[in-house]
Amino acid sequence: MPPVSPPARDLDPVLARRIRLVGLDVDGVLTDGGIYLGDVAGTPIEFKRYDIQDGLGVFFLREAGLLVAIVTGRVSESVRLRAHELRADDLYQDAQARKLPGLLRILERRGISLDETAFVGDDFPDLAILRRVGLPVAVGNAVPEVRRVASVQLTQGGGHGAVREFAEMLLRARGQWTDVVEGYVRGTTEAPSDAELLEHRPAGLIAAAPARAERVS
Repeated sequence: MPPVSPPARDLDPVLARRIRLVGLDVDGVLTDGGIYLGDVAGTPIEFKRYDIQDGLGVFFLREAGLLVAIVTGRVSESVRLRAHELRADDLYQDAQARKLPGLLRILERRGISLDETAFVGDDFPDLAILRRVGLPVAVGNAVPEVRRVASVQLTQGGGHGAVREFAEMLLRARGQWTDVVEGYVRGTTEAPSDAELLEHRPAGLIAAAPARAERVS
């Protein structure tokens, strides 16, 4: 096998601007791969830990006009909730880890080619996708086989800022990073209306503004 290349720090702007959709694995990319399993009144419960900075990275990607698809080989209510919170454009969960057919279905529906797609992965279930997309990306703690096929090798590990690292790298290469960040900062200076405060005020709080995707940590 060819050796693993050192991490890439810069993206080709032409390639970066060609990307229209960013696909993300969950376990090992949006999370650190850990799973918390428990039982509540006889019902199995699964919890995952997500990174707030990664979430803001997803928000930035969508603000820049990119579509974000979450593709995972594990079915989990936690993932559905997180995808909804992040306002991901697509979510595909398959317990048999048939990720490539799921991604192809999403791309066909949206009229996007594999060459216009980036995907961030970490382990063997991601290899089929990474071998086909225009911009394959490996998190910092990905297995060697994944790192070998990845055009971009991140320094941050899954669930610890890898998605945010890639979001910044991609948007900088596209020339959108500064505008997206400044637009976000301007949004945090806007005072909520009285109606918003009253509508979303939980009992016992003086004021609470409606949630916006990853606005606060």
